[in-house]
Amino acid sequence: MGVAGAIAAVTAVMYATTAGEIMYFALYGVVCALSWWAALRLVGDGDRRPWLLIALAQTLWLTGDAIEMGFLLTTGEVPPVGISDAFWLGGYPLIATALVLMARRRAPGRLRGGVLDALTLTTVAGLASWQFLIQPLLGYGLDDAVIPALYPVGDIVLLAATLFLTLSPGERGAPTRLLLTAVFVYLAVDLGYNLLPYVLDYQYVEKLGAGLLLGHAVLVTAALHPGRSELTRSGSQVHTLHPARVVFLGLALLGTPTLALRYAGFSEQEMLTIAASAACAAFVLARFTGAVREQERMQAQLVYQARHDPLTGLANRTVLNDTLQLAVDDSRSGITVLYLDLDGFKEINDTHGHDAGDAVLLSVAGRLSALAGDGDLAARLGGDEFVLLCRDRPLEATVELAERVLREVSTPTLFQGHRLSVGASIGIAVHDGAKPGATAPGILRAADAAMYSAKRLGRGRWVAADDTDPIMAA
Repeated sequence: MGVAGAIAAVTAVMYATTAGEIMYFALYGVVCALSWWAALRLVGDGDRRPWLLIALAQTLWLTGDAIEMGFLLTTGEVPPVGISDAFWLGGYPLIATALVLMARRRAPGRLRGGVLDALTLTTVAGLASWQFLIQPLLGYGLDDAVIPALYPVGDIVLLAATLFLTLSPGERGAPTRLLLTAVFVYLAVDLGYNLLPYVLDYQYVEKLGAGLLLGHAVLVTAALHPGRSELTRSGSQVHTLHPARVVFLGLALLGTPTLALRYAGFSEQEMLTIAASAACAAFVLARFTGAVREQERMQAQLVYQARHDPLTGLANRTVLNDTLQLAVDDSRSGITVLYLDLDGFKEINDTHGHDAGDAVLLSVAGRLSALAGDGDLAARLGGDEFVLLCRDRPLEATVELAERVLREVSTPTLFQGHRLSVGASIGIAVHDGAKPGATAPGILRAADAAMYSAKRLGRGRWVAADDTDPIMAA
């Protein structure tokens, strides 16, 4: 992103010169090519439509720029309204549709709150745009104002889609931040094109085109980012109410009456009315925020209970399956699954009772969590079965981990003066990320089968699955 900013800065300085125009079109062409390449080659089939729409929008904008440059080179002037406008205006609904598709994929069935909040803010922004941008244009006559007035309308459509994506549930990693940054750069540049001519000469205003290039570069950076799937991947995380959201909604509540004062005047009575409305809005929003926070707390608790083992706090089978499937889908990473079954656990339950068994399970869970590295996952499948899921672990490290698990699990657990000892039989399944056709259930079944082989060989050992990358048995 820093490189994109530097390029845009250089282009801005040189913009409207021959070298600047050449640099602009060359860089813009590269951005479009990368955007199409990302949409067609890097993104999975299920996630492709939004990125194809974005690539098409950028191509339309580049085509509009090229047509305008063609008019300038052949006639020496650019018409106020021309065919270029059709290409430029065509990009707005395409980008907006892409953002809406992303939001729908990220949070299916959980979009009502985001839709209502986005509509609230968009209504106020639309009213402000009408008063300060569109109405002044209409003063020049309907024929001359229709096309220029469509650009603020396009911005409102783009803003609505951006707010919809921003205010809907979903991950907020680097790709999301890059995408939103690019769109807000577009909106800021368009706003500058509408307002700056009132205070600056056009020779300075036209340099804003370099800002558009920055937006294009940031947008394609999001498309090329390794984590771009977060923009189209459904997540289960609880969406919390950010304080900034409350502030913006409060401003939206006051926005319409405040804008109305532009025509009514700012008398003492009107100002008192606005102040009272602001106080009421603040009280209502405070109450609303408290209620939402309580709902979020309960929702987070329910989500945690649905995805974690109630006794040990480890991830449950659902989380394991989801994480393993994501790892399989990411062909760049290798996967190692250690499937554990405790040896001698039933005897402890029968002899000392279920409380003793629970103490052993808690002890084993704590030791497995301590052995799990960054990016690894420890899970309990139920009963006395556990899984360690590791990513990008070399052969030697896998063998060492299996040996450490055997040692740690066999360490006695102290319970009411008793030393409770269990062992472990471990099945190992390894997937290097390059084999086609691997599935998460298949890898887990292979590890499970290897675990039963370890039990048949005498317990207290580990065995690698035959149908995955071979290691050895011990």
